[in-house]
Amino acid sequence: MTVKKRLTALLLLFMLSAVSLMAQTTETSTESFMENWPIWLRDMRRWEIVAFGSFPFSMFFATMGMNMYRWYNHNGMDFNDRTHAPWPLTSTGAVAMTDAEQRRTILIAIGLSASVAIADHLIVQSRRRRDRRRAEAMPSGVIVINRTPVAVEQPEETEAGIDEEELVPDISP
Repeated sequence: MTVKKRLTALLLLFMLSAVSLMAQTTETSTESFMENWPIWLRDMRRWEIVAFGSFPFSMFFATMGMNMYRWYNHNGMDFNDRTHAPWPLTSTGAVAMTDAEQRRTILIAIGLSASVAIADHLIVQSRRRRDRRRAEAMPSGVIVINRTPVAVEQPEETEAGIDEEELVPDISP
């Protein structure tokens, strides 16, 4: 084994052991973690989650769109010459995207992801505004009751792993 491979293996072993030491031991909820944050910071966090979450889908659609554009520009979407066709229709001698086309595709995907996140932010803001207007339109002294569903309890199992209800025979006709 060469020195380079040994150092790489040692580095990987160190990183894996460090990750196991930093493992989370207690369960925390996101709501209790973020309840003291200002609303604008929670909005920014939501925007980030939506933008990064939508990026793979945006990248897929941007790549598909760029491939369709390349195919149309090259030969007008002719099925006899599929060298520039998009992924499911490519032939064996397919021409790969140039670096400039790949950069353009990534920038388009980033723009799509940001657009999805901005649209989500605008929807959340409009709902908050609507709820605030409804609350302000209520006469003073009105009691607001918020109902939330109660968590359903799971039946307890015995030590053998069988529900107690299963032990009672069904005698109904």
